[in-house]
Amino acid sequence: MQTNVLYYGDNLEILRNHVPDESIDLIYLDPPFNSKADYNVLFREEGGERSAAQIKAFSDSWHWDNAAEETYREIIETCPDRVATMVSALRQGIGSNDVMAYLVMMTLRLVELRRVLKPTGSLYLHCDPTVSHYLKVVMDAVFSARNFTNEISWKRTTTKSDFREGATNWPRIHDILLYYQKNASVRARFDQPFAPYSERYLESKYRYRDPDGRAYMLDKLTAPGFGSRGHPQYEFLGVTRHWVYARAKMEELLKTGRIVQPSPGAVPRYKRYLDEVRGVAIGDTWDDIYPINSMAHERLGYPTQKPLALLERLIQASSNEGDVLLDPFCGCGTAIVAAEKLGRKWIGIDITHLAITVMKERLRDTFGDITFDVIGEPKDLESARALAAQDRYQFQWWALSLINARPTTDERKKGADTGIDGVIGFVEENGKAARVIVSVKSGGVNVGQVRDLKGVVEREKAVMGLFITLEPPTQPMRTEAVSAGFYHSALWGKDYPRIQILPVEELLAGRQPLLPPSASAGFTKARRLAKVEGTQDALI
Repeated sequence: MQTNVLYYGDNLEILRNHVPDESIDLIYLDPPFNSKADYNVLFREEGGERSAAQIKAFSDSWHWDNAAEETYREIIETCPDRVATMVSALRQGIGSNDVMAYLVMMTLRLVELRRVLKPTGSLYLHCDPTVSHYLKVVMDAVFSARNFTNEISWKRTTTKSDFREGATNWPRIHDILLYYQKNASVRARFDQPFAPYSERYLESKYRYRDPDGRAYMLDKLTAPGFGSRGHPQYEFLGVTRHWVYARAKMEELLKTGRIVQPSPGAVPRYKRYLDEVRGVAIGDTWDDIYPINSMAHERLGYPTQKPLALLERLIQASSNEGDVLLDPFCGCGTAIVAAEKLGRKWIGIDITHLAITVMKERLRDTFGDITFDVIGEPKDLESARALAAQDRYQFQWWALSLINARPTTDERKKGADTGIDGVIGFVEENGKAARVIVSVKSGGVNVGQVRDLKGVVEREKAVMGLFITLEPPTQPMRTEAVSAGFYHSALWGKDYPRIQILPVEELLAGRQPLLPPSASAGFTKARRLAKVEGTQDALI
């Protein structure tokens, strides 16, 4: 099985065709929630408003249509009886609606995720309370209720930030992480994480000092009395109690100075040193990891981006260095970045070329000279034609990635074609911003389309235009492009063709547009990280 790889495509097919049985140590998935919002939004305009380039994974399957009906039938006919029975009961109770369409989509994928998980493996499903109760029922059927391990509540925001005047409900400020093991009878890897003590706690509890300055607290040695699960009862230093330890152990602790009797007749206490404890054991309610806010240093502009510390905690607790992590709904790739940072192998899957492009850029920005593969992207003209025939919008986003251009429109949401499919920006003399307009064509092309691009460049007050074409350009098209003349960059002291035609075949061979060196797609650059072992970034 190949690792350190990004797959483009439907994760169901990729799981079935590329991931063997019981090959994955840890799965984290943050699937799009069924809340009528647009997820996997990869860009925002500079002013903060939503970009038109909003890509929603599986958006069309969130309605009960023929595809949902076929998925339901596959579950009933091929899945284990307990899964088929539960999904059938959910449909009877919920009905054939959007929620049920979402659940059948998730059910088939959860069945495959269980298949690829090792017996010692764990899975964390990240969701919000709008659908977590339904997903838990499905997961109980897929994994068996006995393999449910915990439900983690992550406080992702504050009441103040989520409060709205005139609200009629409690502010929603937390997400849910459903934690399952593959097989509860086989011990899954788990390393309890700890958080540091607060200063207030240290001042109140560890207020004693040895002559050498070593801080300690006096902890109890007594155990419950009635129903004390076998804790021994005997007299020690004149005090009869149920004790945590047997008499021999207590005598040993006394000799080594670890037992203190505050006064004659007082209950003996255990001398616990601060430098011997790891901190506060972190439970299933997490309020110490801040969300990605507007000032966060790791913010990349994705509305559903999760903090790196959140993924680091899960990965460190439930996997070892060298283990394999799988994220079947990659989005902006935080789980993949955390896995790489912590020395784990990884597999990432996403259904949009736009997300794959962003993940590639993020990995390179974050780790520099990193080696990984991308499977599912066109590698030649034939596969590029196949992608265009399958989904011209995905072809458009993939073609833009060849020249590192930022998508600007989603024609499924906008009726008219504005002639702007992508944009590249750069800075000119005196800090003035300049734009390059990109147009992508996957069908037949003609000279009129080049003239149209020239008009769009003028209308938008852009400085240049790039015309990406799947089909070979005609000689009249090339002549029309040349007639547009040149753009002179005062900053770089160089002329650049104002209109450039870029055949996909030539881009695949390595050709790039002629642009000023400062040209950039406008992707938010991820900060550089060093790979570490056994440590976690500061949480707050």
